[in-house]
Amino acid sequence: MKNYIGSLFGISPVRPLQKHMASVQECILVLPDFFQAVINQDWKEATMLQKKIRNLEQEADKLKKDLRSHLPKSLFLPVSRRDLLEVLTMQDKIANKAKDIAGLILGRKMIFPEEISAKFLAFVARCIDASGQAQQAINELDELVETGFSGGEIKAVQSMLSKLDKIENDTDKIQVGIRASLFKIEQNLPPVEVIFLYTIIDWTGELADISQRVGSRLQLMLAR
Repeated sequence: MKNYIGSLFGISPVRPLQKHMASVQECILVLPDFFQAVINQDWKEATMLQKKIRNLEQEADKLKKDLRSHLPKSLFLPVSRRDLLEVLTMQDKIANKAKDIAGLILGRKMIFPEEISAKFLAFVARCIDASGQAQQAINELDELVETGFSGGEIKAVQSMLSKLDKIENDTDKIQVGIRASLFKIEQNLPPVEVIFLYTIIDWTGELADISQRVGSRLQLMLAR
């Protein structure tokens, strides 16, 4: 009977990290449909999708706990245990933020003004692009390990991380535009709702910010 740790990690502890990031991405990929349901004020659909996001976040959380519990104290790899755990923490925050966003919106049954709805859907999509780009880079980590962080694989990953920076910069610009559009109409909205709309704008932007931090951790690995 195979040892549990061996079956969990296989050749490399990088594989569970990649599996966790895939689970995280599956979670946030529900957000566009969730936001569309909210914009349509289809609360039955929004409730179902919020539960789906919550359940997927819980699945990702289980993978995180398994990885933390079974990660060896010493790794015979050109990757430190600390680096792997820090990347895992960043990945985990992406799924947590998606859960928080959906929970707050549904809890308050927030209404998104027509003036920002289309822009917000584009904003969510671009933030998910950032997480997807981070996932692509994470999926190259096992190749980097096998090559000892040398050769052409490094250039390929650096190119991915540069693209991630560009995507995150795009989300910043979109976020500024949405805030400006909301500012123009906020006097016509209930003040409390305006406060929570700004909160959701900021939290959504954090999906891309945290994804970029995943990339930053990989960049540090490449530099060592």
